[in-house]
Amino acid sequence: MLKIGEFSKLSHLTVKALRFYEKEGLLMPVSIDSWTGYRFYETSQLTRVAQIKAYRQLGLSIDEIRDIMNGKDARKIFTEKAKALQEQRADIDIRLSIINHILEDEEMKYQVTEKIIPEMIVYYSETVLEKYSDNMQWIPAQGAECMKLNPDLKCAEPAYEFCEYLDGEYKETDIQIRHNEAVTAMGVESDNIKFRQLPETKVISIFHKGAYDQIGEAYAYIMKYAEENGFEAAGLARECYIDGIWNRESVDEWMTEIQLPIK
Repeated sequence: MLKIGEFSKLSHLTVKALRFYEKEGLLMPVSIDSWTGYRFYETSQLTRVAQIKAYRQLGLSIDEIRDIMNGKDARKIFTEKAKALQEQRADIDIRLSIINHILEDEEMKYQVTEKIIPEMIVYYSETVLEKYSDNMQWIPAQGAECMKLNPDLKCAEPAYEFCEYLDGEYKETDIQIRHNEAVTAMGVESDNIKFRQLPETKVISIFHKGAYDQIGEAYAYIMKYAEENGFEAAGLARECYIDGIWNRESVDEWMTEIQLPIK
């Protein structure tokens, strides 16, 4: 058997770490001298040390490691950890996008154009989202429901789809949203799916590239442009999601067009 100092050298763990893992019930000495209090280990325990180190490198908590070593479902724990890491990676991508945005002086990249959106028929639906990212799951579901009600209905060409945010203030939760998509004719409605005719609309438009967290700067730019050029807002701003999480791996490649109706 090995004294704690000898085992420390072989395991590349400090004595303090060994005592900590003992306290947490992860790595117990094979025996403790009742007179001196000396702790003894066996070389066979080096395998357990390697497991603990590997799990710690994966970011598992002491409780999670203990659960695995006590026979709980390791697959479930690793699946949850993988999900957490993916969320962290998405958060890191957004932060990197913001840093790149600052370094590249995005304000110089904004270009406002004026255009006419023709008269059209749209189907639309409204809901309250818990958070903004939920719209990426909610929007496709609206299209599927509309097509189920109207299997022969065609989307307009060129395609035109946008969202309007109906709250009178910025909200981080419980966000009221309306999704609209241009179609060729009126159709069968439901409690959720409605149709309406939109008149020809003059808008000023700006493209925002990058994470949605930064889109406030684009709004600031377009509103400043409207004020400086004597335009008055004539309705809710429209957000057209051109590229996003559904077809681009990097948030730096996400593209949103903001259209502000004017008069």
